[in-house]
Amino acid sequence: MLDNLLQERILVMDGAMGTMIQALGLSENDFRGERFKEHLFDLKGNNEALNLTKNEIIYDIHRQYLYAGSDIIGTNTFGANSISQREYGLGDFCMEMNVMAAEVARKAVRDVLIEDPDRTIFVAGSIGPTNKTLSSSEDVDDPSFRGVSFDEIRDSYFEQIEGLIEGGVDIILIETIFDVLNAKAAILATLDAFESMGKTLPIMVSVTFIQEGNDRT
Repeated sequence: MLDNLLQERILVMDGAMGTMIQALGLSENDFRGERFKEHLFDLKGNNEALNLTKNEIIYDIHRQYLYAGSDIIGTNTFGANSISQREYGLGDFCMEMNVMAAEVARKAVRDVLIEDPDRTIFVAGSIGPTNKTLSSSEDVDDPSFRGVSFDEIRDSYFEQIEGLIEGGVDIILIETIFDVLNAKAAILATLDAFESMGKTLPIMVSVTFIQEGNDRT
């Protein structure tokens, strides 16, 4: 269905989830909720934690984008991978984060379609680049140093993608790519997850190319 619609017209994606969340001025307690009230790490700014603590906020943001005319909405999972979540001490919650995020987006779509059943709307599982890079060293004194291995990146993505598929996404969106090796790991993890779960979805990749001093996305 996605391919057929793209032959007919331009499909409009939603805007930035992070910008919408920041505009709400949420507090540390909002990010913690009751679930992580006693958590040892600060969680403010960890947007993906909201999938587990205040997902009604995420639901409302999805609804706003859908009412604005979006054909595709992205899940609140840009940083919902175990590598990025280690910074917040929530690496063990990534599967749940992704399943819940996909289910919340799916619910927003269902509710809007009740009001306007003639629309066609897709949920894209958002997969960010992590906070690690495979193509360059994090140690200026050791060009060979890597803070994470290719297999670790791939495994982290694999878990995330399984969660997104379980939650019901229609598309896998690998976005904001700044490292081609990270992107390769994400694509490999996606294909492996398809094979493991017996399900194949469209894959979208958002990448920026640098050419003669100008960005081309």
